[in-house]
Amino acid sequence: MATDPSGFPHLMSPVELAGMQLRNRITMAPMSSALASTEGRVSPVQIAYFRERAAGGCAMITVEFTCVDRRFGLSEERQLVLEDESALPGHRALVAAVHAEGARAALQLQMPGQYADPRFCGGALPVAPSPVRHPRSGAALARALTLAEIDEIIAHFGRAARLGVDAGYDAIELHGAHGYLLAAFASPLQNRRDDDWGGDAQRRLAFPLAVIGAVRAAIGRRPLIYRLSADERVPGGLGIADTMRLLPQLEAAGVDAFHVSSGTQVGALEQVVDPMSFPEGWRLDYARQLRKVTTRPLITVGLRWPASAEAAIAAGDTDLIALGRPLLADPHWARKAAAGRAEDIRPCTSCNWCMDRVFHHQPVGCAENPLTGNEDAPRLRDPLATGRRLVVLGGGPGGLATAIQAARAGFQTTLFERENRLGGGLIASAAPPFKDKLNWYRDYLIRHSDLPGLTLRRGAAPDIAEIIALAPEAVVVATGALALPPGIESDGSAPVLSAYDILGAGDPQAPAGPCLVYGGGESGCETAELMAAQGHQVHLVTRSSRRDLARAAEPLYRKLLRKRLAENPRITLHDHATLLRIERGAAVIRLTPPADATQDLHLPVTSVIVAQGRKTPEALIAALRAAGLTVHPIGDARQIGRIGDAVHDGHALLRRLLGTEAQLDPA
Repeated sequence: MATDPSGFPHLMSPVELAGMQLRNRITMAPMSSALASTEGRVSPVQIAYFRERAAGGCAMITVEFTCVDRRFGLSEERQLVLEDESALPGHRALVAAVHAEGARAALQLQMPGQYADPRFCGGALPVAPSPVRHPRSGAALARALTLAEIDEIIAHFGRAARLGVDAGYDAIELHGAHGYLLAAFASPLQNRRDDDWGGDAQRRLAFPLAVIGAVRAAIGRRPLIYRLSADERVPGGLGIADTMRLLPQLEAAGVDAFHVSSGTQVGALEQVVDPMSFPEGWRLDYARQLRKVTTRPLITVGLRWPASAEAAIAAGDTDLIALGRPLLADPHWARKAAAGRAEDIRPCTSCNWCMDRVFHHQPVGCAENPLTGNEDAPRLRDPLATGRRLVVLGGGPGGLATAIQAARAGFQTTLFERENRLGGGLIASAAPPFKDKLNWYRDYLIRHSDLPGLTLRRGAAPDIAEIIALAPEAVVVATGALALPPGIESDGSAPVLSAYDILGAGDPQAPAGPCLVYGGGESGCETAELMAAQGHQVHLVTRSSRRDLARAAEPLYRKLLRKRLAENPRITLHDHATLLRIERGAAVIRLTPPADATQDLHLPVTSVIVAQGRKTPEALIAALRAAGLTVHPIGDARQIGRIGDAVHDGHALLRRLLGTEAQLDPA
């Protein structure tokens, strides 16, 4: 693969890992894909999924966590399992596919421990170093492993490693992070034994050291990587100082490289799969600390851009980078970086649309890349729509992505955007504090919208006659949803504004002074945070309980959003409250405590901002259809959802219009 020496010379330089040559410093992080069979076997789509990332230029593909003993449970229904030779044909085919693209293949071995999904434990309890009970009900959640079972699991790590060698894997990684069994034995929070396997820091490390020994004996001189949580970020768990004390012993036991992660499955999952509010590269500080106590190479996860990775490697903070979600968004991240085309990388914004799929036990996917998880489908190679016309209404993420794909597929496409700037819902979504990463995707779409066959009409809201004159075979309605009318009684003493207008404006237009935000959904909470950041004292009023704030938001982002709201001195929350009216410069709200009489509060405000839901543009859709046009609403114009829903809607629509099973290259 050609490199651009003027671009990212450190990132693209070859490196040796325990005698194994890597073509650059970029690895694919192990991530659950849920693409395996229900028997834990490698599937054809899984092979295609990994092959695509290898073809995209990664030096090493680390195949997702693979359970070494299913008797004690699985993390998920479609988790890979490697227990005997019957699984080898699939793994050999996977390794061969990765090797054919010039990349190395590593296999991550794992035991879930107490985080086994109870549905896949054969009716038994999950296992752990020590018994685990529910903190409130006291119900048993996991039982302690017996001494004989510990010995068995150690042996089965070794067995799986030997099978991995037979399959052709170049390296083995042990999953010693995120609270899974290896991490649980090392953690004082989860290991409360008082025997050879627990009781003090040294005995808690006995199980990981024994597993390392069994795997090292099985794989010979092949590289052995250990993934760990540098800081578990939960009270009573391992902190960075603890990890620094453990690392030299892991190194002495035979570990060749450390893969630096953080957090645990319960209590600190946002530290494992960080939401977009986290700054890029925040784990590098952990790597810097660990660098002080080990001579082994470090692999660090969480970077998003080649320039950031280049700087980290040049500074000596890390030796390699692991890309997880960025390779879901763009499998060819590494190849584009090597060619000096970083601006063409489809960005991962950490929106965690992919994680929502994992949480709902669905196969891997990406908000921006509909091909993710569908790599085994044929690709559309020729423009099938030459001479056909399409109109797209709305320049938000769904409209822009659909228009770009349509033009590439051969449609003469005209996109109308009411505003003078493109972005639509992306502008509003990126406006609140800590969500500016969404601008990465907006900028990417705009950069790639300069295409033959695509006409962009900004500041234009066409009438139906203008659309008919273009003679489109279909009109794609991607206008987003409409804010519901506020319906608030007011004497006009304080303006009533729409939260969606405030967010979409980018710069709040509310008068100076205290304001009231009405609505405790995601948009209301984000508007309250935005107004507080602009210096307003904010009353956030919701008819629901404070426990239900932003209830439809991505769970990990929501956890931190609610915490910030609770800690923000400029925001006062009024839950179980209804806004009655505005009079004499005050908002009158009615509180309804569960066991008390109702009472009204008069809150002096200079504006009231309403975030009380949206509706699909039924009137527009009906008018277009009444004019004889074929209309296809997508995204929020079809059903209120997320950015990924709009992008995937448009992708699926174009395939239906083209009448093809082939996948289109995403915008």
